[in-house]
Amino acid sequence: MLAGRHGPAVRWALDFQVRVGTFFGATRMVPVSSAHVAADVGLTGDAGLEFVERLVEQGARVRVPAVTDPRSVDFDHYREFGQPEAHVAKERRLVEALTKMGMLPCHTCINYQTVTPPRFGEHLGWGDTGSVIFANSVAGARSNFEGGPAAVAAALTGRVPAYGFHLPEQRRATFVVEVRDRPTEWADWGALGCWIGRRVTSYWEVPALVVPDTDPSVDDLKHLGAALASYGSMAMFHLVGVTPEAPTLDVATGGREPARRLVVEPGALAEVYASFRPEHAQIDLVVFTAPQLSLLEVQTIVERLDGRRVAPSTRLILTVNHQVRAEAERFGYVGQIERAGGLVLAGVCFYVMTPEILREVNGYRTILTNSAKLANIIAGSGYNPILRRLDVCLDAAVRGRLDA
Repeated sequence: MLAGRHGPAVRWALDFQVRVGTFFGATRMVPVSSAHVAADVGLTGDAGLEFVERLVEQGARVRVPAVTDPRSVDFDHYREFGQPEAHVAKERRLVEALTKMGMLPCHTCINYQTVTPPRFGEHLGWGDTGSVIFANSVAGARSNFEGGPAAVAAALTGRVPAYGFHLPEQRRATFVVEVRDRPTEWADWGALGCWIGRRVTSYWEVPALVVPDTDPSVDDLKHLGAALASYGSMAMFHLVGVTPEAPTLDVATGGREPARRLVVEPGALAEVYASFRPEHAQIDLVVFTAPQLSLLEVQTIVERLDGRRVAPSTRLILTVNHQVRAEAERFGYVGQIERAGGLVLAGVCFYVMTPEILREVNGYRTILTNSAKLANIIAGSGYNPILRRLDVCLDAAVRGRLDA
């Protein structure tokens, strides 16, 4: 590959990986079973878009199954949000280029729930942080956070440098979190990830959570992982007695004494919620996203809405991938959301949808969500984010205001 027999695109990809591996002290490469690649032109910028198009001109083709991350544009709804045509045109170019490489334009950050469920022990070349932490932690697969070029390189070579979370020694717990404030729903698990990530922020740290008598759902673990990755830059966690590499605390730590122990006391999650303060009672947006919703999450939202209508002054938005939207349409959930005054967007995640432009064009400011990840990221785009549990979000969407 380095000699150029497979073309200049593959030669670039492997050369890039060798340099990354050298930096991190890798001594070998490992084959990956799939790649997960950014498809948001707001993230890649013009330089990234043109780079991908040059790779296509050089004949670049993927060697392993490769799935795209969410776009910044829902092509069926961008006009009503005021996204510029020039930006939309660039997004179309990026999608076209990635598709020509042989990537599957699934535009999902929950590939682990839908398109490419990971298997225990397999190596991956994934880029989305929420996907990586879920694969490492819940499935027991192996991946680092592969940045944009690195994920493309993994797709083109079918391998990655063996460092970080591809190695057993990096996957052992480095600290313990004793959770005495038991999470009871998706937002609570995200709030727990927020609480931990605000105290420990390091890619190389791996928490082992001890939560007595817990039986979390896949969506609970999805929200926990997304929050840990967002607030703490973490790529892996253990939940003792739940995740596959932590049947016991001793196994999770590899028999080593952890460097530190944190205790989540009763009331800690309430303090996390209270740290997100509304500037006023009026709610502009109620958004369920980051990660994209599973079919069960959509079903639950429909059931909890229970035929109520969203206030005219508030916008209710759900983001899903195309697979979930197709099933949600088949079951009538999309129609019920739309009749309630909400909107189900496909192939996007709200925080990559040119949020600064949406705020300026539509006058959005206060955003209510059950996603700790969204609450963390969207503040950087000039929003006033409020994190609350699902029922609080839905009640506020119906009233148009948050009274508590």
